[in-house]
Amino acid sequence: MAIEVMLMDNVKKLGKSGEIVKVAPGYARNYLFTHGLAAVATEAAKRRLKKLEAERAARAAEEKKAALEVARKLEKLELTVSAATTDGKKLYGSVSVTDLLAASEAQRGVKIERGQFSLEDSLREVGEYEATIDLGHGVNVKVKITILDEQAPEA
Repeated sequence: MAIEVMLMDNVKKLGKSGEIVKVAPGYARNYLFTHGLAAVATEAAKRRLKKLEAERAARAAEEKKAALEVARKLEKLELTVSAATTDGKKLYGSVSVTDLLAASEAQRGVKIERGQFSLEDSLREVGEYEATIDLGHGVNVKVKITILDEQAPEA
């Protein structure tokens, strides 16, 4: 005996927000209803869902606008990091994401979260690299990274 519920949010392996699905009464009562993921499929629930979707869309638009603003600040960002080397080429360790985050905050004054930074490979040698910063909502920024030997005289 299944009951019909309307999903208020995306539920993995069940459906997307707004869909009406049939589930076991215990699953609905003990999990979906208590976590606010679903409601009994009534007209009032449908109106509530439309209101929630409008709020989500407005919030997503604001977040995308903020991400685009940050992307403009980070446009053509080139990070330069000095690190100790063994032979002028290989680094003692590696340049970590934490080092890059500190450099970006010092150079542009923009705080970036650790999970937004994406490196293709580890930075273990002096040279130029490229990284991607994912600001969310499909906004990505390419960053050029230059690693210098901290012992070498700068030109």
